[in-house]
Amino acid sequence: MRGTWDAEADRFDDEPDHGLRDHATRRAWADLLTGLLPPAPARVLDVGCGTGTLGVLLAELGHDVRGVDLAPRMVERARAKARHHRVDARFEVGDAGAPAVDGRFDVVLARHVVWALPDVPAALDNWVDLLVPGGLLILVEGFWSTGAGIRGADLLPQVQARTATATLRSLSADAALWGVAVTDERYLITGRTQRR
Repeated sequence: MRGTWDAEADRFDDEPDHGLRDHATRRAWADLLTGLLPPAPARVLDVGCGTGTLGVLLAELGHDVRGVDLAPRMVERARAKARHHRVDARFEVGDAGAPAVDGRFDVVLARHVVWALPDVPAALDNWVDLLVPGGLLILVEGFWSTGAGIRGADLLPQVQARTATATLRSLSADAALWGVAVTDERYLITGRTQRR
C-alpha cells in the first residue's frame, strides 16, 4: 500500500480537491472546516494527510496541526508545502489507522482515508481514543462511480457507536468543494466524544 501511494505523490495534487490550487475550491474547504472546528488554536491530527493540503490550510487558519501518512513521498510533499506556506504544521510517516502520536487532540480529521483502511473499526477506535473529552472526529468520505469507497449509511453507525453524537451531511451537491460537479456519493460525518 505504501508503494501505491508513494507512486501517486507526484500527481496527487492535480485533482482540484487534493491540491486546492483554485481559489474558490480552497475557500470552500476553508469555510467548511472553519464551520466545524473549535476556535484556533485547536490541536488537530490529520490522519492519512497525503500531501498535507488540508493540514497546511488549517495551520494557516491558526490551528496546531500534526499529520500522519503511510507514504514517505506524500509526507515529503506535505513538509515542502508547509515550508512554502511558512506554517508550522508537522508531518510524519506513520500508520494513519494507528497513529503513534503523543498526547490528545481536539480534532481528528480524515479525508478519503477510511475506505482504504484494512481495519475500519480498529482505526475508528484508535482515533476516538486520541480525542480529548468533547473532541471532534471529522470524516470526509465517499462512494465513487468507480465502485471504490464506503457508503455513508455504512460508516455512520460505526461512528455513532463510538461517539456521543454523530451526524452525516451530504457534500455531493457542493461543486465548489470538488472543483467540478459530481454525481457520486460524497459526504461528511462528524462525531463528538462525551464531555466529562
